[in-house]
Amino acid sequence: MVIRYDFFNITYEVRHNHPYTTGKLCKVTSGLHFKILRMKYSTVMQKALLTLLCCCLMTGSLFAQRLVSDAKIVYKIETPPQTDPSFEGGTLTQYMKGHLSRVDIDFKTVHYSYLINSREETVVTLINNHGDKYLIRAGKEEYTKDLKEYTQVQFKDASETKQIAGYNCKKAIGKMADGQTFEVYYTSDLLPENRQYNRRFVNLKGIPLQFEIINKNGSRMHVVATKVDLYAVPGSFFDVPKTGYKEISRDELMKMGS
Repeated sequence: MVIRYDFFNITYEVRHNHPYTTGKLCKVTSGLHFKILRMKYSTVMQKALLTLLCCCLMTGSLFAQRLVSDAKIVYKIETPPQTDPSFEGGTLTQYMKGHLSRVDIDFKTVHYSYLINSREETVVTLINNHGDKYLIRAGKEEYTKDLKEYTQVQFKDASETKQIAGYNCKKAIGKMADGQTFEVYYTSDLLPENRQYNRRFVNLKGIPLQFEIINKNGSRMHVVATKVDLYAVPGSFFDVPKTGYKEISRDELMKMGS
């Protein structure tokens, strides 16, 4: 009788003339192979199920977050007490379209528009003050300077949450380079394709639906979204007017006391 065992490959070789002994050893060999195959099959199935679970979780996350290229968001502006009545009941409207964005701020007697081109790194400001219309251009140098300032703003999540305009929002505290802080409620369900659509929030992990604007005198305006429209915004919304506005520099604007 010769019996050889190979423990690394789990094989057995049996040479014996007695039929009962050979048969018994063959049954043991078959049983070992079956157990090994069953273990391998179980391991493969576990890996497959784990992979499927990971894919489902990733897919769910992708569906929960929407990358926004075009949008129109309307906000109401809540002014602090003792504000000039002409500034009450204002609105702020944010438009996005790829690398283009526009912010319209409307009060009773004055209207501001900011046309931002993040690809060309330019900003055009339009002011309509009691019918007097002015246009101010900011080139790449000023754009880069302002962007550098805004990239220093750091946001830290807080525990509070609320629903605004149909979206679940998280509270965050923004801290500026000079140490001033302001509150923001943002939704991570919407992610801007163009992170510089509003450079103030370039470091925010979503789109703000409520935030504070700090005025030069230290008072604060609260801006709260009332409507979010995700549709294709016409390209004409971002055209710079060729007539109807007097073009002035930023220094000239400052001298006018605006």
